[in-house]
Amino acid sequence: MPQLPDGDLAPLDGALPPAALDAFEPGDSPFGVYLHVPFCRVRCGYCDFNTYTLGELDQDGAQATGDYLRAVRAELELAARVLGTSRRVDTVFMGGGTPTMLSPQMLGELLGWVEELWGLAPGAEVSVEANPDSVDEPALQALAAAGVTRVSFGMQSAVPHVLEVLERTHDPARLPTVIQAARDCGLAVSLDLIYGTPGESLADWRTSLEAALACEPDHISAYALVVEEGTRLAAQVRRGERSRPDPDDEADKYLLADELLTSAGFAWYEVSNWTRSEAARSRHNEGYWLGGHWWGAGPGAHSHVGGVRWWNAKHPRAYAARLAAGQSPAAAREVLDADQRRDELVLLRIRTREGLPLDAVEPAGRGALAGLVADGLVDGAHLLRARRVVLTRKGRLLADLVVRNLLGY
Repeated sequence: MPQLPDGDLAPLDGALPPAALDAFEPGDSPFGVYLHVPFCRVRCGYCDFNTYTLGELDQDGAQATGDYLRAVRAELELAARVLGTSRRVDTVFMGGGTPTMLSPQMLGELLGWVEELWGLAPGAEVSVEANPDSVDEPALQALAAAGVTRVSFGMQSAVPHVLEVLERTHDPARLPTVIQAARDCGLAVSLDLIYGTPGESLADWRTSLEAALACEPDHISAYALVVEEGTRLAAQVRRGERSRPDPDDEADKYLLADELLTSAGFAWYEVSNWTRSEAARSRHNEGYWLGGHWWGAGPGAHSHVGGVRWWNAKHPRAYAARLAAGQSPAAAREVLDADQRRDELVLLRIRTREGLPLDAVEPAGRGALAGLVADGLVDGAHLLRARRVVLTRKGRLLADLVVRNLLGY
């Protein structure tokens, strides 16, 4: 698992600087709540998220979930004291881990606490991540009845040997059934895919894309596999048992994804995300990309309010112990200065279909724009007409290079 970043000491009472609270109060940026559920039945070999099996925690399910729910309730009450309760919540995202290792009733309880403390804005988006084998029709019906509006399934691939390398346990043949069950409950459906797995051919990737499209989801995310240090996959690569993902192969797979998804009526709205309609965008994730405010509750969860970012203690027992002692679970935090906030704006907004306002680019970066247009990385017509910096398809492949140029690095 990755180490938490360094930062400044976070106050024990969780207090935020007045400037951050002033920025939060007007309500002109979205307010989201992220609920991190750190439990998984098994740990996938490629995953470095902050997750734990019950065996790793040396607890039975009832004890682990009971401790978790009590601690999250305490953190949400802390958040309400720090932020106040005058703003409603625009989006809630239950991620993990595997949130659906908790019962629908428990997930509904988490959502109920958010409603109790702040209330949900009209039309609020409430998302839950799920593995295809972690829910059935009754569970999906219960989630919809609890107020969930959207489910994001970790499909990853439709090809058995690719799933085996990733150490995913679900049967890809079951996916259409569980997706139809979700749709029958009135839930919007998103599918998450991974490309670049060792041993995955371009034909394999096409198979996965076509299988995903056949399920007619509302939203598809496709991410290039990153071999993270500390994972079993990284150890396999280091020993020569698996090949490291090839950047050129991953570029070919991204282009194939964009081609097939666009032909099927999807449109990209962020480099790794496509949707059938504007309404089906992940509004919670857009809050991240557009610099909104969010409070992340749970072990290892990250938060951002008004230019202040902090992150919680990672281990569930350490997290719960801080809250039981009446303290904030934050391990550390950082207060972003004006230059850091500008850099983040460029880094994140350039990844979106709406792009970056030209007036957000410093003079050094503006000097690079002509070359970026000439190289086919930035849409010149959009730059002239709308005065926004928007990536071309080629530019999406080289987004990091574009960012470095725009920041004058």
